[in-house]
Amino acid sequence: MAMLSDPSRKYRPFPQVPLPDRQWPSRMITQPPRWLSTDLRDGNQAIVDPMDGVKKNRFFDLLVEIGVKEIEVGFPSAGQTEFDFIQGLVRSGKIPDDVIVQVLTQSREDLIRTSFASLEGARAAIVHLYNAVSPAWREIVFRMTPEEVREVAVKGAKVMRDEAGRRPDTDWHFQYSPETFSTAELDFSISVCEAVMDVLQPTPERPIILNLPATVEAATPNVYADQIEYFCRNLPNRESAVISLHTHNDRGTGVAAAELGLMAGADRIEGCLFGNGERTGNCCLVTVALNMYTQGIDPGLDFSDIDRIIETVEYCNQLPVHERHPYGGELVFTAFSGSHQDAIKKGFAAQEQRNDELWRVPYLPIDPADLGRSYEAVIRVNSQSGKGGFAWVLEQDQGLKLPKKLQADFSRHVQRLADELGRELNAADIWQVFREAYFVKVEKRRFRLVDFEETRAGDGDRIFTGTIEVDGQEQSVSGRGKGLISSVLATLKEAFGLELEVADYSEHALGTGTDARAAAYLECTLPDGRVVWGVGIDQDVATASVRAILSAANGASRSAA
Repeated sequence: MAMLSDPSRKYRPFPQVPLPDRQWPSRMITQPPRWLSTDLRDGNQAIVDPMDGVKKNRFFDLLVEIGVKEIEVGFPSAGQTEFDFIQGLVRSGKIPDDVIVQVLTQSREDLIRTSFASLEGARAAIVHLYNAVSPAWREIVFRMTPEEVREVAVKGAKVMRDEAGRRPDTDWHFQYSPETFSTAELDFSISVCEAVMDVLQPTPERPIILNLPATVEAATPNVYADQIEYFCRNLPNRESAVISLHTHNDRGTGVAAAELGLMAGADRIEGCLFGNGERTGNCCLVTVALNMYTQGIDPGLDFSDIDRIIETVEYCNQLPVHERHPYGGELVFTAFSGSHQDAIKKGFAAQEQRNDELWRVPYLPIDPADLGRSYEAVIRVNSQSGKGGFAWVLEQDQGLKLPKKLQADFSRHVQRLADELGRELNAADIWQVFREAYFVKVEKRRFRLVDFEETRAGDGDRIFTGTIEVDGQEQSVSGRGKGLISSVLATLKEAFGLELEVADYSEHALGTGTDARAAAYLECTLPDGRVVWGVGIDQDVATASVRAILSAANGASRSAA
């Protein structure tokens, strides 16, 4: 078999919804929805090795910690393990008063009774009833007429009502899903939901949850939004229903469908952390929530320590979170490209100078620090990187703020190593290259400062007197100039015949307080026009300047060799 040259022989475009006056395209999301995590049910049934009780309890605790208030904890009729976990969770007393648990059941009397039994003793709970309603399921899977399918839902609702009535000490809430809603006739889905509502008699004060799943995502997200708006506009007693969305990701637009569905009038979203779920997964709650956050909306979910959340999710699901997953992936805040790195570096510099908190950094839609990520990992260096990339790494790792022309000079050293190694360079690699390029605290160098003192002559000149190790041998030297730098340059010329002319000099502090040091950068030209750079680092700024001159002298000696 192979892909067809004419796929229209096998597949048909999804029909549009007759909604010419649709309103959702002009709406904005202005507040968060109710969130329902189905990690412990839909997510759990989609992994190779379902979670045991230890993992389920750890996942439940995580969901509570980040602020999820509605948690689908399992499918109690699926087996004794599921039933025992749910009953154990209820009896443990670990469900907070502001959190409500939910269980899922097919619309069969015995399964519904088992589901209620699993929640025996709960303070409050949601029982989620479902049956499939679309033509493919009606005709192929169940071989039922539309009327028979509607009756399955009605019978299930009656059993739910009666079972809840036998347990008056629990605050029961009802949810119904016309499964396969997104591929069913809209008017038929409405009629089934209306029949269920007639049985359960919801009110605005005690609404039913009507969950409208894209069980299999079969159309573009705008079509799903049309379906949601059509449903909301035509459902009788709409004020007595909470409209919930459960999108899957078969077409890769589960998040977009959920967002447009909210714009179309929905109140609630079901999904999983990082989108785990059957086939291509469910709607990712992290992505939807943080999309809202970047628009200035508090989603009511806390992802301040996203790496620890990922660690728990990966442990419980035994599935990795992809490196490029929105917001959570290891590389989503990382730039390797030189032009990207330059823009990010300038963005951070501008951010520090502004007086307001408004976030405006190119390529970063959210501040990584808000999610507990450090800035060190934002820019990483490989053979595709530019001078701004390694300069950023040095600044974050060592505090060095290289002048632009020094960045350009250093880039050739970094590029050479990246090409040789053929891999990403880490901070230690870059620091080592820098030390070797500019003779910073390395053994192999011609000139090394041992000690020195500076005195003032009667005419105002400065006199440099010191000991310099030259090729392993200490030598006493001295020189005179208008300042410290010129006196050291004079010393080099008189003692070693080395002529350097300063073209540029800059310095800055490293750190603050008693641990502060100074970094000095010196651009020098040789008589033949060549340029060499020197770098000096010391707790004393004058000593840092002397070290920078000797660094340049070492560079000149190396280039001459």
